[in-house]
Amino acid sequence: MRIDGKIAFLGAGNMGQALIRGLIEADRVAADQLVASDTRAEQRTACWERYGIHTSASNHDAARGAAVVVLAVKPQIIATVLEEVRETIEADALVISIAAGVTIASIEARLRPGTRVVRTMPNVCSLVREGATALSSGTHATDADLDVARRIFESVGLSVVVDEALMDAVTGLSGSGPAYIFMVIEALSDAGVKAGLSRGDAHALSCQTVLGAAKLAIETKEHPGRLKDMVCSPGGTAIAAVHELEKGGLRTTLINAVEVAAHRAAELGGRRR
Repeated sequence: MRIDGKIAFLGAGNMGQALIRGLIEADRVAADQLVASDTRAEQRTACWERYGIHTSASNHDAARGAAVVVLAVKPQIIATVLEEVRETIEADALVISIAAGVTIASIEARLRPGTRVVRTMPNVCSLVREGATALSSGTHATDADLDVARRIFESVGLSVVVDEALMDAVTGLSGSGPAYIFMVIEALSDAGVKAGLSRGDAHALSCQTVLGAAKLAIETKEHPGRLKDMVCSPGGTAIAAVHELEKGGLRTTLINAVEVAAHRAAELGGRRR
């Protein structure tokens, strides 16, 4: 389903461009509905050359007349950006934030009273339209607003709606999670090289193994423990390897990583968990 009206992206970095690309490729909008602002000339040029959309060096100009304003900036500068566009954003516009750790309340407090806000936490896999995004509605956001936000983020992958209190957990899990998986891929590839494979073959096999395992879990909807058991034959290679992973504390390390990232998300938003 297409989305009506002008959509302004304040920030044209990786995530902003991923969403722009996804919206166009999924035919959710026409290119001339989109505008992106960024202080970096190279990012504005990239948006024009790759996607044929309008660009601006001014957040103020980009936000003017927009039906949807996407705050695609780092959490450290979001307060400055909000102050800049507070009076520019239309009274009936929807504001969508992707800033990690920044609460709905802090965003609403920097905008005009009654502004409709949806907070989101996407991840970098949106660059290949396999992202995972969580969304939470603000005080004044409607079901229709949430539907618009979901259509935007479902153009680049999966979306789920969660209570805002769970957003830090989402940031620790799926927001930061690709970094953990990239480390797994790198380690598996190194292991393949150590065992005698070429770097190219080891990397390709590692990536495809992670992709295939994830697809199997998604499509079968089986518990991952059950799928693991399917691979582990009695006295076989996989169960021997799983034993080593357990000795190394793989599960505990991953759980701790998610927890630490969630705590950091809270700190970025000026809160404690």
